[in-house]
Amino acid sequence: MKALVTGGLGFLGRGIVEALRAAGHDVTAASRRTSPELEALGARSVAMDVGDAASVRKALEGHDTVFHVADKTGVWGERAEFERTNVTGTRHVLDACTSLGIRKLVFTSSPSVVFNGKDHLNASNDLGYPETYESAYPETKAIAERMVLAANSPLLSTVALRPHLIYGPRDPHLLPRLILRAKAGRLRVVGDGQNQVSITYIDNAVAGHLAAAARLEPGAACAGKAYFLCDEEPVRIWDWLGQLFSRLGIRPVKGNVPLGVARFAGGLAELTWKGLSLDGEPPMTRFIASQLATSHTYDLTPARRDFGFAPPVDGKTALDRTVAWWKERGEVDLHAS
Repeated sequence: MKALVTGGLGFLGRGIVEALRAAGHDVTAASRRTSPELEALGARSVAMDVGDAASVRKALEGHDTVFHVADKTGVWGERAEFERTNVTGTRHVLDACTSLGIRKLVFTSSPSVVFNGKDHLNASNDLGYPETYESAYPETKAIAERMVLAANSPLLSTVALRPHLIYGPRDPHLLPRLILRAKAGRLRVVGDGQNQVSITYIDNAVAGHLAAAARLEPGAACAGKAYFLCDEEPVRIWDWLGQLFSRLGIRPVKGNVPLGVARFAGGLAELTWKGLSLDGEPPMTRFIASQLATSHTYDLTPARRDFGFAPPVDGKTALDRTVAWWKERGEVDLHAS
């Protein structure tokens, strides 16, 4: 396989690059900057701007498989920025794949593209897209996912994967923010704290991408479809965080905020940040409040059936490895990864 990974310096992207190299594949990591670390693994590292069609085409030339992982994440920001990376960037990748004769495209999507504010329990691939979104990120990712699936053809086989809440060693986003808020005493349980959530250890997310790529071809069962990826068993998310915090010596989260109150506060924060053009993200938004309080569990049966996905790391081992990495790392620094 001659594979290119967009977002190759990111949390998931780097994991995919490392796994592909370990399997002996020819790999190029494309990110906003080059990386001597990835080059030391035997991968090529190229600078690429997904918002620039010429840059994308130049990077993709000479490959037969693309893992399109790069995106703009977050719950706040200018919609134009999300559109440039998530929608226009994906269009540039699709156009380059088509014009260059690339045969496979594995797209990293998100379960948030089908989130409608309600509980999703053991949800399968038949969840439809909601009519409206409360954040530009899931809305633009949904547009991009639809584009990718619609592009599936005998010449370009495509698949979309939806890993949920990726965590583990080197996580620069999810756990650092939660740990910092917990240490500062600014984290509260939203809702009743009983919600079940599927989470995805980094090695399991990587394994899912490689498994899908291996089976992807014209007429394959997974071609033109979207799949959830997660660990084998869901967790009660606030209990799971409590275990993590306890093992890291962080005080337990105290206090509950009803979902309605959190959504009201989130709406006020959104209006304030937008009206005053404040920097950074609001401390709460309506989308985040609903995400924190509702259940999100996903059925792995379609991924098992169609491309043989089997999470290689169990939940206990994943938590043990995550705790060990944080203990070795010491203080939380959001800019260290």
